[in-house]
Order: sequence, then structure tokens, then C-alpha cells
Amino acid sequence: MIDKFVPTLAAAMAGIQDGATVLAAGFGPGTPATLMQGLAEQGARDLTLVMNAGGRDDGPVADLLRTGHIRKLICSFVRADSVAGRQFAAGTLELEIVPQGTLAERIRAAGAGVQAFFTPTGADTILAEGRETRVINDRLCLLEYPIFGDVALIDAWQSDRFGNLTHRDSARNFNPIMAMAAKQTIVQTAHVVELGAIPPENVHTAGVFVQRVLHVPV
Repeated sequence: MIDKFVPTLAAAMAGIQDGATVLAAGFGPGTPATLMQGLAEQGARDLTLVMNAGGRDDGPVADLLRTGHIRKLICSFVRADSVAGRQFAAGTLELEIVPQGTLAERIRAAGAGVQAFFTPTGADTILAEGRETRVINDRLCLLEYPIFGDVALIDAWQSDRFGNLTHRDSARNFNPIMAMAAKQTIVQTAHVVELGAIPPENVHTAGVFVQRVLHVPV
């Protein structure tokens, strides 16, 4: 019988290796805070963390940065006076800033099998320095590559034992595409439902992309 639920946070996070690329969904709603706490407790280091808003001075990303688990941060937003900003200025953190729409598309491309794409976003800025550009339809465009993850940490409103997920409201932001772009997807879900209880149109992430689910009641 297929049952992707795991009993503990430690079991959910087991096996994440040093040097892994971790995709963490959300920016506010949809952030898998419990799983990110578990990532710190699990102990893997030298990680590349991919997250939309990784530049705040509090919260789970800041905690991971303070404890030295993160070697590189790929995100669309960093404040200079945040933990990430200070570590980057000190030379202890690699930082890659990616416009939010481009970040989403690079992750979506990984899940869809798209090997590269051109976008006008950032093509006439410092983000394009030393990179390939091309004029397409009279617009200067920048070549971008997909972002693949070793692990995706996902938040869900509800899940069945197959790992079919519903994400609530704006929590649909990065969760489905990150689940598709990673080799292993680990989910925290607020509610557990019976198999078949989620209408097909409400399955926002299909269970085929999910390996482990942890029930984290709200």
C-alpha cells in the first residue's frame, strides 16, 4: 500500500547530503517553516538554498544562515542589513539575485524539461554582465538556465497518503513548481484527508512528485 506519510520530522529530513541544492517554497504564506527548522536540526551543511525572499533578518532562512548551513543563497530579495546581506558583504556567503518572475520560470523550466530560455528581464542591467544576450523580436533578451533541486521543501494545506496536495490561497506560489523541479520532495501538511477526498481540480501538486509527507497540524 502506498503511504508517503512519515512519523517524525527527523524521518522526513533523513538523508539530505552536504552540498545539496534545497528549494524552499513560499514568501510568507506557503513557507515550510517546520521543515526548514528540521533542515537545521538534520545537520547538512554547505547547502545552496533557493527561495524567493531569503533576505530578511528573522525567520527560518536567517536561522539557517546564522548557524552556517548555507553556502549559497539564490533569491530575488535581500536587504543589506539582513543576515544574508551582512554575510555577503563579509565574503562568507555566495549570493545570486534573480528577478522574481525569472526565478519562478527557471524553477518551472527544470520541472518541465526546458533546458534554457531567453527573457528580456534584466537583459539591460548589471545582471547580464558577462552573460549571453540576443535580440529577439526587437528586444534584448538574456539567456537563463533552469534551477534543479536535490530536495524541495513544500507546504500544503491538505494531503492524502499518495501525496496529492492542495495549497491554500497564495501558497500556490512556488510550491507546485518546486515539487516538480526536485529529485526529492518533502512536504509538511496542515491536514490529512482520505485518498480520493481531494477533487481532481483541487490537486495543485500531484503525488507523483512527492516522496515524503509530514503532518504538521495548525
